[in-house]
Amino acid sequence: MTTLTEIERAVTNLSRQDFNKFRDWFSALDQRKWDREFEEDAQNGLLDDLANEALADFQSGRYREL
Repeated sequence: MTTLTEIERAVTNLSRQDFNKFRDWFSALDQRKWDREFEEDAQNGLLDDLANEALADFQSGRYREL
């Protein structure tokens, strides 16, 4: 198993071109993971309180146009 220290060392030693490819890949991976976690939270009802609070604020006029 590769350790975090080994990964950090390897990333530090990448060429500019390879680092840019790695950065793009890692960013996309991070976004996919975040989307998956958000979807799971939504399906499990973990965002319901926030949604209900936002709707109540909107319905009572406690909002501002963006």
